[in-house]
Amino acid sequence: MREPIPFVRPHISDDERAAVLAVLDSASLGGNGRVGAELEERLEELLDARHVLLTTSCSHAMELAAMVLGFTPGDEVIMPSFTFVTTASSVVREGATPVFVDIDEATFNLDPKLIEARITPRTRAIVPVHYAGHACAMDEIMAIARRHGLAVIEDAAQGLGASYGGRALGTLGDIGCLSFHTTKNIVGGEGGAFITNDDELAAQAEIVREKGTNRAKFLRGEVDKYTWVAVGSSFVPSDVLSAIVLAQLGKLEEIQERRRMLWERYQQLLQPLAERGDLILPVVEPRAQPNWHIYAIRVTDAERRDSLLNELRRRGIGATFHFVPLHSSPYAQERWGYCEGELPVTERVAESLVRLPLFPGLSDDDHGYVIGAIYDCFRPQLARRHSFHVRPSPPALAAGK
Repeated sequence: MREPIPFVRPHISDDERAAVLAVLDSASLGGNGRVGAELEERLEELLDARHVLLTTSCSHAMELAAMVLGFTPGDEVIMPSFTFVTTASSVVREGATPVFVDIDEATFNLDPKLIEARITPRTRAIVPVHYAGHACAMDEIMAIARRHGLAVIEDAAQGLGASYGGRALGTLGDIGCLSFHTTKNIVGGEGGAFITNDDELAAQAEIVREKGTNRAKFLRGEVDKYTWVAVGSSFVPSDVLSAIVLAQLGKLEEIQERRRMLWERYQQLLQPLAERGDLILPVVEPRAQPNWHIYAIRVTDAERRDSLLNELRRRGIGATFHFVPLHSSPYAQERWGYCEGELPVTERVAESLVRLPLFPGLSDDDHGYVIGAIYDCFRPQLARRHSFHVRPSPPALAAGK
């Protein structure tokens, strides 16, 4: 009997185990340690960013961004509804109001053509979300932001290793936020990062994430003691978490390459179904260099999507849908009066999207089985005529080692 194929499985090896044991043996487990500092330096180099501050999650990085930008009650922040709840809750915690804007149907990212119509005198910022590690139209978004004097916070939770016009996601706006959640390309179980090229924002963020103290200056020897200087919280991760991410980062290229191979094989082998109108396949915009984080297809409607998901799950395949649009949530409807039907593209995408298994340890045989199962659901006669086995992968990655 075939083993179930999960939607995602972290790419963990002896490297991560050794890194964690080294931290445990050092007895230096807290935050702002040697390992955390090394990881921040590596990320700054990789991203070509002036400042990277580690956080315990991307949610905390987003909350940190909202705090340092000083959002207050009455402020408005433009963002997509097709996103994880943290994108909105991070600004709501500071009293600001999320203003949801529809997405582009091809990329599932914020549609820049719709942004300016939602800008008011109360608008403070725009939050583009780089869905699936595929960049938003940042040239257009940054031009709008500069024209109206707005800050830009990039929700690049899914974006490590991706770029736009040659620049890493998370470094194009005023602030960027990354995730190392267990579902991401590079994982720490949890964890995140706050990115900025602005020295003043970095200085404020350093204080906020250290409980509102100037402890970071003390650790660098810049002051002889540290004390409470502002409102803050506890966002600094332990060196145990940082050690896992640092070990993962050393394998970024091979992880990305395996993901790219799987993504492109999905794209190639599912093309006949797209040509017959059964599926809509993802696109890659010319200015975007993705990180192959998600492979998501669309079908014609919610009923057919649910039928496909049920059949794939019956076969032991961990396919899944994605975000329930935030504007359709009970909280948004009760608090701000949003109604279903206000963002038609967002709703259409959310009701028709299916994410397929994609992770470095996905074997060629399992990958072919997933594709064959999709053909069985739509075009059984085509499934019998096609072979979905692909050339062997590098042994270490195929075995998930």
